[in-house]
Amino acid sequence: MVSKPTITRTREVRPNAESIVKPGELIDVVEVTPLTLNDRRIYNLLLENAWDAIDKKVEHVISKSELRGSHNSNDRVGESIERLMSAIVRVKTSRNGEPHLERVQLLGGNVESLKRDGLLHYEIPARLRRIIGDSTVFARLKREVMFALTSKYALTLYEIVQKRGNLKYISKERFRLEELRGFLGVPDGKLTSWSNLNLRALQPAIKEVNALSDFEVQIDPIKTGRRITHVELRWWRKDADGVGASARELTFSKVGRKPRTEGTAEVVTGVDLKPRPAAMEKFGAPLMTDTYQTARLRHPGYDIYFVESEWRTWAATKEPAKDPDRAYLAFFASYAKGNPL
Repeated sequence: MVSKPTITRTREVRPNAESIVKPGELIDVVEVTPLTLNDRRIYNLLLENAWDAIDKKVEHVISKSELRGSHNSNDRVGESIERLMSAIVRVKTSRNGEPHLERVQLLGGNVESLKRDGLLHYEIPARLRRIIGDSTVFARLKREVMFALTSKYALTLYEIVQKRGNLKYISKERFRLEELRGFLGVPDGKLTSWSNLNLRALQPAIKEVNALSDFEVQIDPIKTGRRITHVELRWWRKDADGVGASARELTFSKVGRKPRTEGTAEVVTGVDLKPRPAAMEKFGAPLMTDTYQTARLRHPGYDIYFVESEWRTWAATKEPAKDPDRAYLAFFASYAKGNPL
């Protein structure tokens, strides 16, 4: 007797400190109401926060500060919540082995505290809870990548690839051009020609995903007659050097990322990187030169090597950092905030 393969429900997959889980049904969706990059990030955080009981009829609670990110105002959070409440998406699902199209709202009713650091109480709509409960396909999204991407097209492309990246025997997929436009959330009447869509949305998104994720991505147009009617998405996992390069890029400032990813970055002048003092040798091998340069550019006026000594002294009582360069830059940000010049 041949045993049936075990099916893992998306609900059984757990988020962790580095990544969140998103049901595949909420990735390949067509937005009737286009959302912004910030809307999409906030929605991912709302899903993660509700994950332990996301398929149950309960009220979820999250601090507004978790949704606000680096913004000082709660206005953007409120605007995003209202857009998510009014957003309707078309989701392809299966019932009794037959394909169906479901139209669902992304977010239900909610109550927001008027305090700056108050709470948001919110609900997941009933039909969406059922879709998530039945889901068996998902993407694991890295937090750092999600917040580093600078356009909604890049974030959506990243999610599309993450959903498919671990498939064993598939490394490409064909989409109707209008279908891809819908997945990306391109507003009606915008980027109507292939050249504009490719130049303004696809190519910038591809470059960002290639620079920051664990995959390389390529999108090729396919013609029917003289018209481009389809595209073929290809993806492949990076080697160890490529993954390492992406991890390093995530530690750097977004300033200058575009020329770096396009290979047009110029050597930065006017940044005086003096040799590491001999007294620092007691702390072991130096960090990467780019790390010191990033620290100097982010925090002008500070002695980068003194802060390094402070960091290494503090870190000596902790578990060894997996990425010392990234850990140093994170410590530097906290140090500069607590010790303004």
